[in-house]
Amino acid sequence: MAHTHLNLLVHVVFSTKNRRDTLSDDLRPKLWKYITGIGTNHDITVLSVGGTANHVHALLALPPEVPIAKAVQIIKANSSRWIGEQGIRFAWQEGYGAFSVSASNVGTVKDYIEHQSEHHAKRSFEDEFVAMLKKSSVEYDPQYVFG
Repeated sequence: MAHTHLNLLVHVVFSTKNRRDTLSDDLRPKLWKYITGIGTNHDITVLSVGGTANHVHALLALPPEVPIAKAVQIIKANSSRWIGEQGIRFAWQEGYGAFSVSASNVGTVKDYIEHQSEHHAKRSFEDEFVAMLKKSSVEYDPQYVFG
């Protein structure tokens, strides 16, 4: 789009179905590269991607014509198909979290994403996600936050 200028940075978080530990240590680095490739193929810049056996964090720079919901749908659908092609029965949990990121915090968010295994030695995904919702002042019903 001519004369359109933006820096739309979003920290996206989504989990495996029922938060099962489906993403093995061997699979994860390949999945992170695949997700980055999905972004490239759809003009979505993946600045960082990481996670654990049961969830993914991605820092995305979205182009003006791609809404957050579409970006997440593209990444989840294509990565789910690819994981299935690896011989793994797989599905992502419905929904996701998306949190705006200021340009001045990109380094901090990248560091956070790249050190997920260390964070989760101390805290569960569920606790982390609820803390992110609270920090971002996102209203949620605890009964339904995890589906």
